Amino acid sequence: MKCPHCHEALPSLLCSECGKEIPEKSLYCCWCGKPVKMKGEEGEIDFSQRTLCSDGNCIGVVNEKGVCHICGKPYTGEPPI
Repeated sequence: MKCPHCHEALPSLLCSECGKEIPEKSLYCCWCGKPVKMKGEEGEIDFSQRTLCSDGNCIGVVNEKGVCHICGKPYTGEPPI
């Protein structure tokens, strides 16, 4: 797949639904509109199992390292206000 502006090659993958080439890391296919399933992805994400950032001003989620994936603050165990 090439960039429509500069014509450089873009990393791409094939849509699992329609088989057409789409940009890498796409969330949806630009041809058929179906959600793109990443390798190893099983089913849908269970949002009830996520831990929100302790900082009440941040919209991030605590990752497996115990820190917010957006602001980088460690999880304090206290729910956001």
